[in-house]
Amino acid sequence: MSSIQKIETIAHYNELKEVKNRHPLITCFDSAYAKPLSSGKFNFGFYAIFLKGVNCGELKYGRNTYDYEAGTLVFMGPGQAVEIKSQKDYNPKGWGLLFHPDFIKGTPLAARIYDYTFFSYDLNEALHISEKEEQIVIDLLNKINYELDQSIDKHSKLIVCNTIELLLNYCERFYERQFITRENLNKGVLTNFERLLNTYFSSEKPQKMGLPTVSYFAEELHLSANYLGDLIKKETGKSAIDHIHLKLIDLAKDRIFDVDRSISEIAYELGFKYPQHFNRFFKKSTGMTPSAYKNSN
Repeated sequence: MSSIQKIETIAHYNELKEVKNRHPLITCFDSAYAKPLSSGKFNFGFYAIFLKGVNCGELKYGRNTYDYEAGTLVFMGPGQAVEIKSQKDYNPKGWGLLFHPDFIKGTPLAARIYDYTFFSYDLNEALHISEKEEQIVIDLLNKINYELDQSIDKHSKLIVCNTIELLLNYCERFYERQFITRENLNKGVLTNFERLLNTYFSSEKPQKMGLPTVSYFAEELHLSANYLGDLIKKETGKSAIDHIHLKLIDLAKDRIFDVDRSISEIAYELGFKYPQHFNRFFKKSTGMTPSAYKNSN
């Protein structure tokens, strides 16, 4: 098994790409003027956004191989591992923006960065953008590039961070558009999610594995947990965990009236480790304990 090369600093990354080191915590470059990374496995210690204008190789993330195509934006958060398979003799086209978490500390972006869940999407869930959208992205990257070329003053960091935040807000909009334009595909994911949810509770998995998680269903559907959660939220208005909880309450209400089952048995069958956890969950959802619900009906 090949080792993973850790790239913890922007300076190290710039050195590998043969890009001028203009700032210790952020870099922005046109790929046409940068050296491609050699094939291998890498782990970045910073946020990375890549815009590609041509097919220039493959990226492998987890068990999925992703075609790095034209008009594609890929996002990676600190600590993510990626395998790069570079093609020989290709003409690079596109952009890269990488910034260390320390760069945004003390700015409004630092408080919002975890809201941009696409940094945790798998590479096969990349953002595909139109020519007009691509031009917006390039314009903003050019603004960041311009600022990095200027002498640093008290305004530099805030201007760059505000521009990055604006870029990420546009990307949020573009992702919402992508969810809409892939509506038929999304409905298939929702149908499979509901099927898996039903199958989970009709099996012995709750007793063996406990309460189901969004990560479990994402794994079964070959998606990242954040992507599945965002997709379900945008399609239904409810989060994936809301759907799981609604299913739990629905099943609990049915089983409570089975005279052959105690409340403790029902809690265990549904995946709760302790009956008191089930009682608290049920009361929080319905306003009454399981016993009170049973007696009132």
